[in-house]
Amino acid sequence: MADSTTSRVSFTLDSSLDSVNKIEQTAEQIAQRAGFDEDTVPHIAMAVREAAVNAVLHGNSYDTNKHVIASFETTSDSLIIRISDQGPGLDPDKIPDPLAPENILRGSGRGIFLIKAFMDEVNFRQLHPGTELTLIKHRTPAQSGT
Repeated sequence: MADSTTSRVSFTLDSSLDSVNKIEQTAEQIAQRAGFDEDTVPHIAMAVREAAVNAVLHGNSYDTNKHVIASFETTSDSLIIRISDQGPGLDPDKIPDPLAPENILRGSGRGIFLIKAFMDEVNFRQLHPGTELTLIKHRTPAQSGT
């Protein structure tokens, strides 16, 4: 039997900017419902948007025959978001460090940097074809009145 504190929603979308917007809006709504504060919700939404842009743009190259799959799972202690594409795959070790002096003015690698800054855990998994990015944000237990 499923734990009542766990909820999950998942959808498959086209490789388009509309899909990126839908994924971002869904992340924002789910983060609000999960009880994240007003400072954290936009950070989660932004990280998820970056991941969705990466999937649509870098992963699928806007290919109308390829899809992006987004799933959102809320557990008692975390919000787990998975975004996968059907592209050639991504080697996270090959992403340029946006803070390295030679990359400061480049846009490349900044999305992943933001995702890692705003989320507690970020995992890459090769799907052959495609890449799945898992973003995890831990829920802090509500403080009891002291």
